[in-house]
Amino acid sequence: MVKKSLCGLTAEEIYNLISPSGFNLSHAVSITNSIYKKRREEISGFAKIPQKLRDELESFSFSGIFQPAAYEISADKTVKYLFRTDTGKEYETVCIPDAKRNTICVSTQSGCRMGCRFCATARYGFRGNLTAGEIINQVISLPDAEKITHVVFMGMGEPMDNIENVLKACEILTAEWGLALSPRNVTVSTVGLTSGVETFLRSSLCNLTLSLGSPFAEERKSVVPAEFHYPVYTIIEMMKRYPREKKRRFSLAYVMINAWNDSDSHLEELKILVGSSGIRVNLLPYHPVTNDPNTSSSSERMQYFKHNLIVSGISASVRKSRGSDISAACGLLAAGLK
Repeated sequence: MVKKSLCGLTAEEIYNLISPSGFNLSHAVSITNSIYKKRREEISGFAKIPQKLRDELESFSFSGIFQPAAYEISADKTVKYLFRTDTGKEYETVCIPDAKRNTICVSTQSGCRMGCRFCATARYGFRGNLTAGEIINQVISLPDAEKITHVVFMGMGEPMDNIENVLKACEILTAEWGLALSPRNVTVSTVGLTSGVETFLRSSLCNLTLSLGSPFAEERKSVVPAEFHYPVYTIIEMMKRYPREKKRRFSLAYVMINAWNDSDSHLEELKILVGSSGIRVNLLPYHPVTNDPNTSSSSERMQYFKHNLIVSGISASVRKSRGSDISAACGLLAAGLK
């Protein structure tokens, strides 16, 4: 008999498992509290449930919480973790501590099949989707997990290519019976798979970030193959039309590459693309992958873009790089830890 992982299940799903034996929803919530809030790895340590229920759970399930296989610490205190499943899937997670917030950057797939040119994960190839439990485990299995304030789906993989498990993970992260994070503190990033984005916008209140690359469609096709099938203009128009609820944030991630996408014409096209939509533009430095001749735009050029976007009425920021010395920064995750 193959045992079921409890990590990754909702309170309702656990209730459906235990209700035939006479246990109720409050018992199910006690189980989710033991997993998601208390992070108990052994069912024998689950609190506020009868011993009979513990025995029954142990007969067909396990907690689903497991520790990273390896980790590496950056000079700026960013930590990159490597996870390895029983089936051999490997994926990386990044913990980014800061003065007022502690952010976890989670993966949704082992590798990725989007093939983006400037991403190390694309070179790693695609090894498989992660389950909701494997996504959530990246948060709750880490040291000081109770200090985590923000979760970003910006690690390995394309979240919209694994939308069912991503939505379930978002539910667990934000539910009162789960980790009880505010949806405003959870952000999902995508290169823009139309059907997945539409489902996400309709089914979740979490934030959405679109990875742009270039505001020019033909140029974007050369680095983000998804543009051939899912035009970024269509995705942005969808974001513009969708009603904002409870301070939900929509943003564009614009990685700036010297002499490639940082010209004045790119800036002007970016202004047109975003317009008065309320979509924020996050400008990020570029991190070259192996054997890559490209370099990041200068900090002065990035500030120039930011200033011109702001005076045009567009919210913009320059994001500082974290963890680049251990290949933990944007675009560098490739299961390189051993």
